[in-house]
Amino acid sequence: MPADLTPFPWAAYGLDAWQRSVLFLDVLRERGNAFLEREDDPMRNVLTFGFELVMDGRDLPRPVNYWMARVTPPEGAPPTDPLNRPFIVIDPRAGHGPGIGGFKADSEIGVAIAAGHPCYFVGFRPEPEPGQTIEDVVRAIIAFAEEAGRRHRDAEGKPVAIGNCQAGWALLMAAAIRPEAFGPLMVAGSPVSTWAGTEGRAPMRYLGGLLGGSWLTAMTGDLGGGKFDGAWLVSNFESGNPANTYWTKQYEVWADIDRAAERYLGFEKWWGGHVRLNAAEMQFIVDQLFVGNRLATGELTFSDGTRVDMRAIQSPIIVFCSEGDDITPPAQALSWITDLYGDENDLRTHGQTIVYSVHGSIGHLGIFVSGGVARKEHNEFASNMDMIDVLPPGLYEAVLRPAKEQARAELAGGDWLVNFQTRRFEDLAQHGGTDPEDEKRFAAARRVSEANLALYRQFAQPVVRALAAPPVTMALEQLHPARLSYTLFSDRNPAMAWVRWAAEMARGNRKPVPEDNPGRLAERQVSEAVTRMLEAYGRQRDALSERVFREVYASPAVQALTGIATETAPPRARPGQSPDHERFVALAGERLRAAMAEGGLHEALLRALIWVRLPTANADERSFAIIRRIRAAMRRDALPLAEFKRTIRQQFFMLMIDEARAIETLPGLLPDDPGLRAEALAALRAVVEAAGDLPPEAARRLAEVERIFGGDDHAAKAAPDGATSLVARRIRPVRAG
Repeated sequence: MPADLTPFPWAAYGLDAWQRSVLFLDVLRERGNAFLEREDDPMRNVLTFGFELVMDGRDLPRPVNYWMARVTPPEGAPPTDPLNRPFIVIDPRAGHGPGIGGFKADSEIGVAIAAGHPCYFVGFRPEPEPGQTIEDVVRAIIAFAEEAGRRHRDAEGKPVAIGNCQAGWALLMAAAIRPEAFGPLMVAGSPVSTWAGTEGRAPMRYLGGLLGGSWLTAMTGDLGGGKFDGAWLVSNFESGNPANTYWTKQYEVWADIDRAAERYLGFEKWWGGHVRLNAAEMQFIVDQLFVGNRLATGELTFSDGTRVDMRAIQSPIIVFCSEGDDITPPAQALSWITDLYGDENDLRTHGQTIVYSVHGSIGHLGIFVSGGVARKEHNEFASNMDMIDVLPPGLYEAVLRPAKEQARAELAGGDWLVNFQTRRFEDLAQHGGTDPEDEKRFAAARRVSEANLALYRQFAQPVVRALAAPPVTMALEQLHPARLSYTLFSDRNPAMAWVRWAAEMARGNRKPVPEDNPGRLAERQVSEAVTRMLEAYGRQRDALSERVFREVYASPAVQALTGIATETAPPRARPGQSPDHERFVALAGERLRAAMAEGGLHEALLRALIWVRLPTANADERSFAIIRRIRAAMRRDALPLAEFKRTIRQQFFMLMIDEARAIETLPGLLPDDPGLRAEALAALRAVVEAAGDLPPEAARRLAEVERIFGGDDHAAKAAPDGATSLVARRIRPVRAG
């Protein structure tokens, strides 16, 4: 046993630092060994949930390395409601292995299971199938969604699909070409409009232009023997934050080695699970999306001629992003909305509902793995998915507030209360975008990329492919710095042979020092200095990258050589209104005007509800909780969710095209029975007043509705006791559907 060094603080610190260093080396040894053990596992993942494979992408007409499994609810989870729509969580294939969507109990999968939904997970094997393309992957996602829908035919609504990071844009492509297969879509941290950003931020958007385009992607795929090593993508992510990559992540483990090792090893199990893509897959991603940016404006066309136009999506889209995300900043997650639609009315005429939420600080990975985010944002989205599905078309921001601070807090589904507030396109501008000059710069970079790729394929590709014999390919793969950082510290390296027994000795004689030890204080000061230095380097590098990109691609010579300078049309044409769509809107308007006097009590109640709530420009979770209770009390089959959604949208559009006539024809929809009118009015009041006091205009409209329904106090009191008690029964607390 070491002598008591308490009277000698610097000697005690020296022993503590040595023990922590040995233990840290042992953690790196465990990390390296785990990396090697998982290398040959075709189903490796980091899910904390059990699962049963239900569909293998290798069995599809165009085989892919993706698979879909049904997640097994853990012990103690609430029973799955057969009427609840299934959730499908799709993980990104961006260099790492699958499982990040279910990495913890508090996760996207965890909150869906806790809400009583059947849950499916879409993962992938480390190696792609021969000839596999991104188009094949998109169609596999469609097949998985259709299979989940078949398995839950009795559920209220089609499957909810969640796409994380790169899986988000793949999910949007799938829903654009097969909209009928999907329910609400949630894209989390997904770069869709890849040119967008704000000056001084989002430096990764300049990378393609600075490297001269995608020729380097093609060469990397050729050196990989037709496969693109995901370790390059991991390295690219790590280069974005040099302070964390080269210092902070390791220092925090070394500084707190007695407690931080388990968490670190758990994360590295995913971070080091490198997978591969076919070279053609990666080339498509870079050419069409990251350099080409063709998805955001409907320019993307598949090889069979299928046009991928996200305006064809029929399901609500939930966009979740964060100001703290440098990989997918809010501008890249949101700007596709203003790229694709001319204004809010254009969005509405396409029947689209888009809900967005911007976290204030969480980083890219935190969007998927943070327990706090799962318990707040993901939990609220999961528990209110039916509400999102029936929102009238438009643009909304999900605003979350602590439930305990709000009126009628008992109507909230958890600790947070969500309110969907109507937004305008101007509200998205605060998160960044692309101005006309930026568009020209990126358009020039796209054309330079196309030219350089053509030159590479013509002159260099044959030579590179001839050099990329299997031994060369294998050596390049094993010597990749991202792999060496694991294998060099594993038991495969003879120089690590002493670490295991030395670590056991250190644990047996552990002598940690208190936090106020002078050595620990000095250590933290050094760490802070190193962190500041690396952060300063990162900021200067990013600023230089931005300046070089902007000056090079805005130069008259480059603009002239690429043909941008002589063009009068915008470099990237926004999709305009087609004559067919204009005719469709006109005919739909005529049909809606003709149908205003048709319908019954359901239509009248929903039209009146929407009209009263229009001035508030929001939809509240508490109001929908009352609607859920009424539907549950009157049996869900009396007004199925799909019919409820159709009626909501129909009545909303009636009010949009001719509000005066829609209200004028309202009395004709009401039954003659005063008791039924009073009952309906009581239900309407319960819904509109659930969120607290009404604004003056909404209160005025409610009074007008009371007059139309014949529902003043006298009429309400005159209602039969049975009707009054029926309303009371319908809004009493029951399990939400």
